[in-house]
Formats: sequence, structure tokens, C-alpha cells
Amino acid sequence: MAGNIKDKEAFQRLNFLYQAAHCVLAQNPENTELARFYCFTQKTIAKRLVLRQDPSVKRTMCKKCCALLIPGVTATFRQRKGFRKQRATVIRCLSCGQTKKFLNNPKHQLWVDQPEAQLENQLQP
Repeated sequence: MAGNIKDKEAFQRLNFLYQAAHCVLAQNPENTELARFYCFTQKTIAKRLVLRQDPSVKRTMCKKCCALLIPGVTATFRQRKGFRKQRATVIRCLSCGQTKKFLNNPKHQLWVDQPEAQLENQLQP
């Protein structure tokens, strides 16, 4: 079942663009515009082909300016007390100032990581 993934070439292209953006910033942190272009192209391809990206990939990209969020290079990561004294990680993009908040709840599990989200488990009789 895993062999015949729809739009396999598109997912490979998205993976290549994501890795290229990381490599560009790793070699020279001044190349934020080129990395942003790669991320913007990745986001455009995913939208055009209606492909869902993994939440871990989406969490490392700024929604406003499509910059790759790397701690200390293009973003700042801070631990803050949030609503009802719950700790949260606040990620701030250094390019546009957009912020993201993620609660630090060890019991929280993304829907994608839950067993009922796996299609292979549901199809087996």
C-alpha cells in the first residue's frame, strides 16, 4: 500500500525544496531570501496540488513571510507562562515579527501521531 502514493513526485519535490532551504541557511545564514523563496515555492506547490504537509514541517515555516524558522538565525524561541499557568514555547520570526505559540503539554499528541489516524490500521480486516 505504501508503494503507490499519489503524487509521489510532488512529495519528493517538496522534500527537496525543504532540504535545499535548510542547506542554504546552514552554509550561509545571510541567504535568508533564497531559503524564503524555496519555502514559498514549496508552499505554493502544496497548495496547488492540495497536498497535506506534515505538522513538523509546517511548524518550522513562518505563515506570514514563508521564512524557515531556525533558532538563533531566523527566529527566537522563548519559554513563557501562558494561559492558566501553562508553559508555552513562543516562536518569533525575525524577518516579519510573526509569533507562534505551542503549549508544552507532555500529554498532548498530534492527531497525525495517533493510532486511529493511520490508514493502514483501518484497512486491515
